[in-house]
Amino acid sequence: MIFDPLIAHINKIIHLSKDEEQEFCSYFHLKTIDKKDFILQQGEICKFEGFVLEGCFRTFTLDKKGNENTMFFAAKDWWLMDIDSFMNNKPSELNIQALEDSQVLIINRKNKEQLYAAIPSAEKLFRIMFQKSVVAWQHRLVQNHSLTAKERYLLFISTYPEIASKLTDRQTSSYLGITHEFLSKIKKQL
Repeated sequence: MIFDPLIAHINKIIHLSKDEEQEFCSYFHLKTIDKKDFILQQGEICKFEGFVLEGCFRTFTLDKKGNENTMFFAAKDWWLMDIDSFMNNKPSELNIQALEDSQVLIINRKNKEQLYAAIPSAEKLFRIMFQKSVVAWQHRLVQNHSLTAKERYLLFISTYPEIASKLTDRQTSSYLGITHEFLSKIKKQL
């Protein structure tokens, strides 16, 4: 069933009855995104929160010179959104692009509020997921400030080999905050 990965993910955090599982899933719909297509572009309002079923996405910004700065990736069983835009109904500063043909289960803001009313433990689920995402951001900031570029690269490819294998060197270097040329030098050293 298409919702099985979502249910498996939820059940790692909270327990839902079979009826609650079915109701939980009823608030989501499936969206297919082709490789290189955007699910969100800078300036649009993010009207969704998504659970990645298949594929991989990158979230990035464009600076004034047109350089891409990759913030994070989302692969299978990861969540995807611009939380600031989604929660505050303001234009996004982010671009979210599919790196390969992808499928995402989408919930909009209205359905999420209805979900909270229907299944009160859903708020606990999303609170815990939000806390985990804040911890991940904090770890990334600490690593960016305390590790060398080579150490960040080695940590990234060892922690997320399935994502790293899908990326171009330019995407990887953008995520690590280094130039493509510097990443090439690191790879030659290894």
